[in-house]
Amino acid sequence: MSERVHSADADSDAGVGTDDDGPTPLEALEAARQRFDTAERRIAEHGEETVEEVATAYRDATKLLDDYVDRATGTGKENFQAYIELEGKFDGLVSSLSDDIVEYEAFEDSLEAIDKRRLSESDFERARQALEPAAEYADLLEEREAAREEVAEARKAANKRSRALDDEIAERERLLELATADLDAPVERLREPIEHYNEAIREAVQEYRLAASAREVFDLLERSAWYPFVNYEQPPDDLLEYVHENPAGEYTIPELLEYADYSRSKLSHYVDSADELKRNVATQQTYLDGIDAEPLTVDWPPESAGTLRRRVREYRPFVARVADEDVVASLREVRLLTTDSDYDRLQTAAQAVARLDPAERERLTDGRVADELEALRAERERLEAALEADDLV
Repeated sequence: MSERVHSADADSDAGVGTDDDGPTPLEALEAARQRFDTAERRIAEHGEETVEEVATAYRDATKLLDDYVDRATGTGKENFQAYIELEGKFDGLVSSLSDDIVEYEAFEDSLEAIDKRRLSESDFERARQALEPAAEYADLLEEREAAREEVAEARKAANKRSRALDDEIAERERLLELATADLDAPVERLREPIEHYNEAIREAVQEYRLAASAREVFDLLERSAWYPFVNYEQPPDDLLEYVHENPAGEYTIPELLEYADYSRSKLSHYVDSADELKRNVATQQTYLDGIDAEPLTVDWPPESAGTLRRRVREYRPFVARVADEDVVASLREVRLLTTDSDYDRLQTAAQAVARLDPAERERLTDGRVADELEALRAERERLEAALEADDLV
């Protein structure tokens, strides 16, 4: 089963901007920074320490009112006791404030609103209203924190867009590179050895599946985890354990798949536990069916010479394990292609033929791709400058 990841071609007709229905990541970042700067400036107008002091006092005062509004209203003994506690704590809070603190009178007025022997909810409401001038200072701090969070989110979006721009720019650059390709180049010099090898390895793996035990195949799959270019999906843990530990692992994969369809009574002639085989094999038929030669094939059009050489080098021990010397020789022929002085020209031509559809060729001819590339680079430059200038978070 192949998990090879190929580079996804960007939509050649896609625009170079982002969603037209909302601000771009750059606009969102600039707006967030402006919001933060405004919040900072408003706090600076009052003084950071002053805002912090008034906001803290406001929060403490409103918390006291919230804590006692139910307990201190009414005529009972417990209500009166709660009122005494509230008045003492609130008075202590006001007394702790500097006389010259801004909005000091707001706290005094709030204390005065509850300075009576019997309190009602309306008294608490008047006390809260008296604190409203001080609420502005708490709001200033909350607004700054909200703005800071907005900047952080905007930076994430901007960084994400910057990464996307890298991909889009690389895609346009590759298109422009392909535009210079010699479309009449004899690409069959590359195609024929690659197709011959792919056909040979597919046939060899089919034969290998019919001859090798599931345990041997799984050993090979596990080994592939150390080879980045050999992208076999690793066996599920339960199935891996079953194949390694159970005698049924000596059967071939096709045999196990066939047995999984047997009735339990018939299957008992082949394995110790029919239930165990069905539980581990029947539930993994898709995975077992998918173990094929694809992770050992070479894509068309081929990769750059250096990448293809590394791929072939990693393929070789696996090909030698599952195929005969003729297939290994076919793989060697593929590697020899990369030493051809014409390889880059032929590879670029093959990429161009496979990659450039009529619409893309038209976009290249009329200059749209070059214009898009210029716009993308300019957007990335502005975005990177904005990210570098922003050190708030």
